[in-house]
Order: sequence, then C-alpha cells, then structure tokens
Amino acid sequence: MKNFTRAITVGLGLAISPFLFSADGEMDSEDIQALRDWLNTKRQVTIREIGGNLSLSGEVRAEFQRSTEMVAGVPQRGPGTPFPTNAYDIEVNIMLDYRADRTWAAIKLEFDNDSGLFTSTNNKIRLEKGYFGTRLYDGDIATFDIEVGRRPLFTVFDSKVEFTSQSDGILFRYDVSLDDIGDFYIHAMAELLDDRKDQYAYIGEFGWLAILDTGLYFKYSVADWDTKHFSGTSKWRFDYIVNQWLLGYKFIPEKFGKLVMPYAAFLWNPVAAKSAITNHRKMNLGGYLGFSMGELRKKGDWAFDANYQVLQPQVVPDFDFNGIGLGNSAKVGLYTPSVYGGTGVQTSDTAVGNSNYRGFALTLEYLLTNNLNLQQQWMQSISLDHTVGPFRQFKQYEIEFIYGF
Repeated sequence: MKNFTRAITVGLGLAISPFLFSADGEMDSEDIQALRDWLNTKRQVTIREIGGNLSLSGEVRAEFQRSTEMVAGVPQRGPGTPFPTNAYDIEVNIMLDYRADRTWAAIKLEFDNDSGLFTSTNNKIRLEKGYFGTRLYDGDIATFDIEVGRRPLFTVFDSKVEFTSQSDGILFRYDVSLDDIGDFYIHAMAELLDDRKDQYAYIGEFGWLAILDTGLYFKYSVADWDTKHFSGTSKWRFDYIVNQWLLGYKFIPEKFGKLVMPYAAFLWNPVAAKSAITNHRKMNLGGYLGFSMGELRKKGDWAFDANYQVLQPQVVPDFDFNGIGLGNSAKVGLYTPSVYGGTGVQTSDTAVGNSNYRGFALTLEYLLTNNLNLQQQWMQSISLDHTVGPFRQFKQYEIEFIYGF
C-alpha cells in the first residue's frame, strides 16, 4: 500500500509540475507548500468529520468436537476413515459496524481454521457479513428499511432446522408497534443463487410478537427455492418451498426469576417430488419442539436450550439445512452424489442428504466472565425412514470457549 501511494504521489507530482515552475524554471516555494496542503486533504477522513459511529468488536473461539457416525453399521469417523473422531478448531471473527443518522453498514470477517501442527489450516477466510442499509421511513409506530449485501439467513429469519446458507441480495424490513396489540414485522428478501443460470430465491417472514401484551409470539416464514425449472436431479434439488409456522411463549416465573421460553414449529414443503428415491412418496413434513431458559448478560449468567427435531427427507434443502442432522461427513446428497450438486443420480438405497432423522439437542452456556462464554452441546439422532438411504446413527459432543471483545 505504501509503494502504491508513493507511486501515485510521484505520478501526480510529475503531472502538475509544469504548472509549479516560475518563468525562470525555478519551483516556487509557495506552490510547493500548496501542493503539500492539497495532498494532506486527500488522506483518510476521520469518523468525527463525517459523522456517525464506528465500532470494532470481535471473538476468539477455541472448539473441541467428538463425533461418532455410523452408516449401515460402518463407522465413518476415526482410524481408517478420512475423518477424525476428535476435531479441534480455532476461530477468529472481526466485526466492523458503522451507523449514521439514517444509514448503516456491517462487516464480519471469519477466520475458521483446523488445529494441529500437521493438520492445521491457515487460509480459511470468509466474508460472513458485508451489507449496508438505509431507513426510508421513520414514523411514530412504524419503520421501513432496506439493506443490500451479504449475510447468513439465520441472522434475519428464525428456525432451528433451516436458514444456514449465505445470502447475497436485498432485504426489506417493515416493523410496526401497536399498543395493547403487539409488535408486527414483515421481512422479505430476494437473493442470488447462481448468476450463470440467472437463478434467484425469495424468502419472507411475518411475525407477531408480544401478542395482546403477553409473552406469546407467532412467526410464519416461507423460503421459495423453486424459482427456475431444470431437468433431472437438478430440478429435484430445488423442489422446495419451505413453509414454517413457529409458536412460542416468553415469561419469567416469579419464583424462578429466569426467562423461560417454550416453542414449537411445523414445516411443510408442498412442491416435493414423488420420485424413485423416496419410493414414489412425498416425504415433505417436519417439525421441532423445545424450550429455553436463562439469558446471557453478565458474569455468572447461564442459558439452556433443549429441543427435539423430526424431519422427513424432503422438507429442507441440503444447502440450507441448519438442524441436528446425521453427521453426513462425506457430504452425500439426497438427489445427487454431493450436497453441492453435480452429476449423477441417487437411488433409494444410496440417497443420504442432511434430513430424514429424528433426534434431540441440548445446549448449555455459562458466562465465566463478562467476556468469556463456555458453551457445551450434545446432539444425538438416528434415521427416521429406513426405506430411504442406509440406516444412520449420529452423536456429537462439543465444548467451545468464546471470548468476545
């Protein structure tokens, strides 16, 4: 960067030098000072000068996972397999947030690498967030915002089993607050899937929070991935319009003194195809049931979540799956040999994917200090329908230390 700046400065000086010399060919000292002053004005402008607030935050994470995965009775992890039973990760996240009066921007860089002298990675860098937004309407009871850029879907939409994919697109937020009735919102997004195929997806969520001034809330979301027609297994891979109905209740029991939130969700994909892979049946239903307790705010706080999930094979697409799953370390798809697509056709004997399971997840978090969070999770699941793909079993324990600043 210094060499680049120096080259630009020299080039600029050579370009304007004919105008800085007097008639006798000597350079005027006043002109030299004027040049220096002009260059100084082109240096970085401070936040104080342009207004707004810029914040820098980050996380350092150290993670350990122990996983066991069986496919038709054959271990998929450990000695003799490509995948370890025990895995260690080091992750660093850097977040920049800027906010002015009616505009804002957010950036998050993720450095997520494997640990080990001989197994470590050092080049896994990802732009997890990069978007800007503006408030078009700011009323007494309603607001309307537009945001453009990149983010994970789960930062906008709510689900225990979907919305893990990256979204590059435009987001519309409309929020309304009505006394004694509740808070309403509509969040809608159009995102790019593949510019080579001119392929897009459309996702929206409607929410009614604090219903009738109680802790009851309701959310309905729809994710339309079925926006372009393809042939063969490529078509089936996008045969998803995922509908989710989520109902929950937030309250603080007087004797307990901690936030408690039971919740339940039902999912349905009406455009699932009847194929030989699913034995010419639609397997397009799913749901989850759970509760959470506690909140993390200061040292000594804890939070706990337990949920049970049931998902048929054709409810959530592999590329947007966010549930417990069955491990799927080999990344085999339901319709294609890979969850990332590709050529080839699966059969009812070889189909895998990330769904078709029933299982539960337990998560416990505890703030050791105001900055250091200890998180532990246990997940366990088995195949739901034994006629689709091989019988699978999955267990995973994870412990993670998260230091935020």
